[in-house]
Amino acid sequence: MDRPRQIEDRHVERQHDAGNHGRALAYAASQHGVKATICLSHLVPGNKVQAIRDLGADVRIVGQSQDDAQREAERIAHEQGATLLPPFDHPAIIAGQGTLGLEILEQQPGVAHVLVPLSGGGLFAGVALALKSANPQIITHGVSMQRGAAMHASLAAGHPVEVEELPTLADSLGGGIGLDNRYTFAMTRETCDHLHLLSEASIANAIRHAYREERLVLEGAAAVGIAALLEGLIEPRGPVVVVVSGRNVDIDQHLRVLTGADA
Repeated sequence: MDRPRQIEDRHVERQHDAGNHGRALAYAASQHGVKATICLSHLVPGNKVQAIRDLGADVRIVGQSQDDAQREAERIAHEQGATLLPPFDHPAIIAGQGTLGLEILEQQPGVAHVLVPLSGGGLFAGVALALKSANPQIITHGVSMQRGAAMHASLAAGHPVEVEELPTLADSLGGGIGLDNRYTFAMTRETCDHLHLLSEASIANAIRHAYREERLVLEGAAAVGIAALLEGLIEPRGPVVVVVSGRNVDIDQHLRVLTGADA
């Protein structure tokens, strides 16, 4: 992000977002007295929308996908001369996420497998680049949901594609990667050893497991790595690290999942 004095009195616009990055940006803007406009689709859960509004950001709800929200953010940024801060396809965002990879190496230098939630690829690309730069033998696993995994579809097609965004417990992993993706598509293609897709039932089971066994309240997107382990999708040889990436879950949804509702 630019230094606050460089963006003072300007709107900070968002690209498409599932709520978590928008919440972080809204918080940063509030701390520096900067106006933030966050563009979200109608599929973003109400608890995430309200959390962003509570931080003082202007929230725009448009369309039925994050691709729609991205186009709206780009339109506003162009018309108002605002600074556009994407949630994943930006060198500074990728580098910031990559510090998590450095923490993994510091705390578990002998790690053999790392499972990372995969959506637009900012988190995965940053972590995987840090890991592979230190030790190319580390096996990286991107993990997503079966319902509308844009990076998976794009990798299969050989270029960025749009997919239908569907309701899912892993809502933070929804949305496209941008047809003009400049960084994360290529980086993910080069650094992802395996890509796993999880069913809604598997994600729900992982949410329950995290709460009952680890006393962790997780949103679906944060539980996909646990789901991959529970489903036996990897054969770990050596230490395994699972990135657990968020707790921004609607509490009513969490209670429904805990009591047996899979979707």
